[in-house]
Amino acid sequence: MLAKKNIAIGGISTECSSYSPLFQNKEDFRTVREQDLLELVDFPFSEHNINVSPLFFNKSVPGGPIDREYFDQVKNQFIEEIKALGRLDGILLLMHGAMYVEGIEDPEGDWISSVRIAVGPDCIISLSYDLHGQITDKIIKNIDAFAAFKTAPHIDVKETYRRSASMLVSAINENYRPIVLWSPIPVLVSGEMSSTFVEPCKTIYENLEQYNNEKGILDCNLLVGYVWADTQRATASSVVTCTNEIMGAKLCKKIAANYWNSRKDLKSDMQTGSIDDALLWLKSDFSIVADSGDNPTAGGVGDRVDVLEAILKNCHIDSLFAGIASKSAYDELKTGNEFSLGGTFGGGGPLLKLKADSVYFKNQCAVVSISKTVILISKIRRPFHNFKDFEELNLELSDFKILVVKSGYLSPDLQSLSSRSFLALTEGAVNQNLAIIKNKHRNKKIYPFQDFDNFIPLVSDGVSLVS
Repeated sequence: MLAKKNIAIGGISTECSSYSPLFQNKEDFRTVREQDLLELVDFPFSEHNINVSPLFFNKSVPGGPIDREYFDQVKNQFIEEIKALGRLDGILLLMHGAMYVEGIEDPEGDWISSVRIAVGPDCIISLSYDLHGQITDKIIKNIDAFAAFKTAPHIDVKETYRRSASMLVSAINENYRPIVLWSPIPVLVSGEMSSTFVEPCKTIYENLEQYNNEKGILDCNLLVGYVWADTQRATASSVVTCTNEIMGAKLCKKIAANYWNSRKDLKSDMQTGSIDDALLWLKSDFSIVADSGDNPTAGGVGDRVDVLEAILKNCHIDSLFAGIASKSAYDELKTGNEFSLGGTFGGGGPLLKLKADSVYFKNQCAVVSISKTVILISKIRRPFHNFKDFEELNLELSDFKILVVKSGYLSPDLQSLSSRSFLALTEGAVNQNLAIIKNKHRNKKIYPFQDFDNFIPLVSDGVSLVS
């Protein structure tokens, strides 16, 4: 019987808005270890004669920059755990691709290159990514396989982990080394402008599966990048894992050209406008308003009350505001019905002095009623995007005519309601009004910040250009 091959699994994942004042540290990350990590990846390694060592996977709700001391500490811990395992045949890295750490231009590249040094040149490294991640030569030259999400909103997380794991296992057991190629695309828009469920991205992403049928092609990917990190590496990109470099380069260029040629068709799948526009848009039908600039799942702080203030002043129908992050307001409501709300985590905006008609507490949330509006005030930063988020608080969405969520594109649950929806271009750390966000470090020649026509895709293997 052949000796089992040895691999490890682990990584770190978050989105970091460089416009957010709220730094992320140890308290913001949840650690997945051991059996929970194996269940998260959900791949039958034992059927492929693979022995797995699950290290740890640290994951947070997107936010601001990662504290440099925490990043260095957790990266060093990861490297030490790898070294303690001895020789490895492979490693599966679970990353996001949109980390921001002050003083480190390429945090993922720094992490991955450190892993490469620790495991040596012969170990196969397979990388799993979010499609809102950033790619660099430093990343590409240190990995052997790559798979990213192909849906936004993301409903293929487990499938992506399996694709990355499958390429890793095949390369190890069949004794070959895949090639990873990439092509930067000078386009950088929000996820809301590049949803994979509407055109043009719907067709672009469907084509990726067709390209995978080409001989020598293992996995084709398009990353739209992350627009709220003001860094030089911020860009869209095509990434292809292959065994046929010529075909891989051809498809890498094709994917890049398809996205570039569709750039002026990229737009939100919802009607957009100001808060005032959203109020004029509201009718008697059940409607959803997305407070997009303060969306915690994109890196927003989640504590702004701009939209809430407008709703309380102008809407006199049953409304549910989900929600506002404020530990101080949560604590105030524990002792009385008067409280202050807004900007308590540093997100800015007005500060409201409010009085609750009634309140109850559940799941670290205060459910506050003020006239015809119910406000969910969470003790910690969190989204309210899934049906279970409301069910766990004993709330029925059918009891309301207006639902306001701190969100960009709507979650699959909320999309399934087939309701009228409006994306409010609100202020915050993930402002969707791209024309007004500051650009100090971002590449100066990138659409839509600058418009130009002379783009020719170039392909790199991380070391040199590939023709």
